[in-house]
Amino acid sequence: MDMMKDAMSSSEMPMQGMDPAMMQETLEALSACMQACAMCADADAAEGMGRCAGMCADCADVCNTMMRMMLRMHGWDMQVMSSMMQTTIMMARACSAECKTHAEMAEHCRMCAMACDQAVMAMERMMGSMSGAMPRA
Repeated sequence: MDMMKDAMSSSEMPMQGMDPAMMQETLEALSACMQACAMCADADAAEGMGRCAGMCADCADVCNTMMRMMLRMHGWDMQVMSSMMQTTIMMARACSAECKTHAEMAEHCRMCAMACDQAVMAMERMMGSMSGAMPRA
C-alpha cells in the first residue's frame, strides 16, 4: 500500500526535498504506534494501571493527529508542522518510558514501548531530512 505515491506526484509535494518513501515509512510507524498504544491503554485500564493507560491513550491520539496532518498534502504551515512533529516525538518518548517500567510483567507494555521507539526514530529521520525546509524553533 503506497499511500504517498498514490496521493501525490513529485510536482505536488508540499515542500521541496520531501521524500515520499520516508513519509510512507513514518506514516506506517505512527500507525503501528497508535494501534499498539490503543491496545496497551485498554489492557492497562483493565489491570488498574491508570497512569500508563492515560499515557498510551494520549500517545495514540497524538499519533493519529500527526498522521492526519501529514496526509493533508497542501497548506502545511511549517512552523505548526515542526511543532507537532516535536510534540509527537516527546509524547512517544514519554509513553515508551512509562511502558518500559511495566515491560517485564506486561507484554502489551513491552510491545507498546517498542512501537513508540520505532515511531520516534521514523519521526526523527523525517525531521532530519526536512531540516532545510523546517523552521528552527
